[in-house]
Amino acid sequence: MANANTDIKYLTPIAVETKKKKYCRFRKSGIKYIDYKDENFLLKFVNDQGKILPRRLTGTSTKYQRKVSQAIKRARHLSLMPFVTDLLK
Repeated sequence: MANANTDIKYLTPIAVETKKKKYCRFRKSGIKYIDYKDENFLLKFVNDQGKILPRRLTGTSTKYQRKVSQAIKRARHLSLMPFVTDLLK
């Protein structure tokens, strides 16, 4: 009887999940200032309920995450973006 470990053969390759490395899009693009008046750009950092997405999901650095959150808060204060909503996107 053959060894059970050597008899295993796969028809398709095993799917191995490789994580895509996160990067700060502001450092990569060389963006220094985040404009609070550009609400279409700021919507990328907000989920469909209107909450600001955390760094671990967006991949932005600490410095730029603070600038993004400040810009979103300013845009909300000037009524460019809603505070809370259902199905924002």
